[in-house]
Amino acid sequence: MTHRVALITGAASGIGAAIATRLAADGAAVALLSRRPDRLEKLAAGIAESGGTALAVPADVTDAGSLAAAAQLVQSRFGDLDLLVNNAGVMLFNPFEQQPAEDGRQMIDINLAGVLNTTRAFLPALQRSAATRSTDLVNVSSIGADRYLAGMAVYGATKAAVSYLSRALRLEVAGQGIRVTNLEPGMTGGTELADNFPADLQAMVNDLRSSLPAVQPEEVADLISYVVSRPRHVNLPHLVIQPSKEV
Repeated sequence: MTHRVALITGAASGIGAAIATRLAADGAAVALLSRRPDRLEKLAAGIAESGGTALAVPADVTDAGSLAAAAQLVQSRFGDLDLLVNNAGVMLFNPFEQQPAEDGRQMIDINLAGVLNTTRAFLPALQRSAATRSTDLVNVSSIGADRYLAGMAVYGATKAAVSYLSRALRLEVAGQGIRVTNLEPGMTGGTELADNFPADLQAMVNDLRSSLPAVQPEEVADLISYVVSRPRHVNLPHLVIQPSKEV
């Protein structure tokens, strides 16, 4: 990973922070993108203290203008990106008929439109990098893309769209040398995804995370590190990571 340049969205916590930390430890220069600058600065400082290279990039994946500025900042500091991890996401639980329209719109804007916006902003850099070195686009979807869960109709729909997008986009960019990987995590601990659940459901999720036990963010990061460190001619397009007991 030495000399590689990575950008991770949703890097302020959970899976995103773990991915950034692991890639930096592997030798990559990492750009940390999120809407929470205080957390980004703290994470970047921690990576620097460990000998890594990190840049806090406060930006909003739902705002194309914000991402254009982010792309310029990363370009000026690190040069062309060769690894993009679309990880930012939100999960708001509610039966469809009870779910506020704004909750559904927020999930669509962040989980799906955010991936589209970020990929568009950084695709030119990925295309330039692919001409000379390993280049990866990794989309963090969810096993919710393939399972029908009550209360998660819109969330599952957004993740199903991300999984389809990953497969279809690979058809378009594989010939350019860009590897595309769609990663679908199952029950994962140490994230904020379920923090907005009702209290009773939150308690159930916490119990489930303990009893399985849940996959940890560092384990997801370990898998991504493996995927993007394969020889340049090898692509792992679709992966699922979940607890052994989760069926």
